Amino acid sequence: MVLLILRDVFHTLWHPTRHGGLSRLVMTLAWRTSARLSHRRRRSGLAGPLAMVTVVVLWALTITTGWALVYWPHMPDSFTYTAGLVPGEHTGFVDALYVSLVNLTTLGLGDIAPTTGWLRIVAPLEALIGFALLSATVSWILGIYPALARRRALALRLSHLQPGQTQGAAPRPERADLLDSLAKNIAVISVDFMQYAESYYFYDGDDRTSLASQVDGALKLADLAAVSDDPAVRQSGKVLEAALEDLAAILDERFLRTAGTPRQTLTAYRLDHGQHAGTPA
Repeated sequence: MVLLILRDVFHTLWHPTRHGGLSRLVMTLAWRTSARLSHRRRRSGLAGPLAMVTVVVLWALTITTGWALVYWPHMPDSFTYTAGLVPGEHTGFVDALYVSLVNLTTLGLGDIAPTTGWLRIVAPLEALIGFALLSATVSWILGIYPALARRRALALRLSHLQPGQTQGAAPRPERADLLDSLAKNIAVISVDFMQYAESYYFYDGDDRTSLASQVDGALKLADLAAVSDDPAVRQSGKVLEAALEDLAAILDERFLRTAGTPRQTLTAYRLDHGQHAGTPA
């Protein structure tokens, strides 16, 4: 049990090409459950944060239980008890869970402590894993939320380039460096989806900060650049289109499984994040 959780933590946090089985299952179930809620309740964006908390709790509980199963058969003979505790009365699984939790959280209360040689090594090892789990959780949070900020900032920038939403005018790609900058930002988001796959399961809420809602604007810019009279703009448009195709490929491979064209995948991405097919982008 301990090794399975450590494997899951490794794939979730330190293996950039995939995420762990448990974390993926929990995040996916939370996301699919949220899809059944009303549009307003889904916009509250609780699916991702609650799923992260659930994953961390399951990690901690499973490791605690696994280590308790190691201690339990050796209680009370291989443990020492402080005065006031009758060893024969503290041999149950709950007591083993208590010892395991104390070690995992590095509290070191010492009221029940191992005396057998190998158990005296195992207990500090559990404390070391508990410290590593805490550090991993913090690093997970510190990694996902900046990725969300980058995604939302890109969506907001795309919304700024689309006056047509309110004035009926189409966006014009007049500068190649603008298209190159957008392609670079989209490439960063693609890497974020690979490195922090769980960030997909966070709902962005406001349409202006939702990449799922605004990605069509980038497609429009790439289409307009393709018919530009400026060769530099056409070339930058191709780079932007390639970046969007890479983004669609990552979304399809890891989350959507549509096996469709890039544009179909990006449409599925918009629908999966609660945007209606007719939502203007």
